[in-house]
Amino acid sequence: MVDKKSPASGWPLVKGDFISGDANSPVAVVTMGSHLDEKGICDAGAAMCGSCKTENLGLEKVIANIVANPNIRFMLCCGTEVKGHLAGQTMIALHKGGVKDGRVVGAEGAIPFIENLNDDAIKRFQEQIECVNIMEAEDTATIKAKMDELKARDPGAFAADAMVIEVKEAGGGVEETGGEVAAISGEMAIITARMKVIEKMVTGIGYRDKFAAGVYSGKIEGVMIGLIVSFALVGFLMGV
Repeated sequence: MVDKKSPASGWPLVKGDFISGDANSPVAVVTMGSHLDEKGICDAGAAMCGSCKTENLGLEKVIANIVANPNIRFMLCCGTEVKGHLAGQTMIALHKGGVKDGRVVGAEGAIPFIENLNDDAIKRFQEQIECVNIMEAEDTATIKAKMDELKARDPGAFAADAMVIEVKEAGGGVEETGGEVAAISGEMAIITARMKVIEKMVTGIGYRDKFAAGVYSGKIEGVMIGLIVSFALVGFLMGV
């Protein structure tokens, strides 16, 4: 019998378009843009099952719930991608290459910018789980068969305890608590991604300007203090 650990209190911690099942199961099933028999999949032994339509906020929610449960050791990616967003491809790319300058390395989605996950959370996600890719598969029997295969390989709970991550809805992604996410055209994807890059560049310039202003202010203050001290010394010497 493999070892199990308690997930974070109140798990799953972050709301989303998914349902929870057996918290001791090693498998989380992510159906991307597809809506399948989530309850049936959870009844078959998944820890959680549901969609992930966006490559930023939606992805962050899934990861936050996975690292909050050390028993989850496999993320089974299935279903069909939402055109333009490519959350599945982005999720797999994040697991493989991480993030550089806020952007998922190797991601092909429109806006693969991560704002709620720090380096520790990303590293934990990479170390805790194995990504299993059967993308485009929507047949429940196929998904359940792969789940059974993964459950048979259950290595037990991850060594570290549950990690709690706060995911802010204002993180720039699309809310995923129901409804449909519109596909993004190629042109709009390019424009949106470039706007995001420009936004980050402007923020960086602002930080550098503040630093430069602080340095300049410090120099002026230092010069004034030096002059005051010099005048005081001159006055003292003349008085002597």
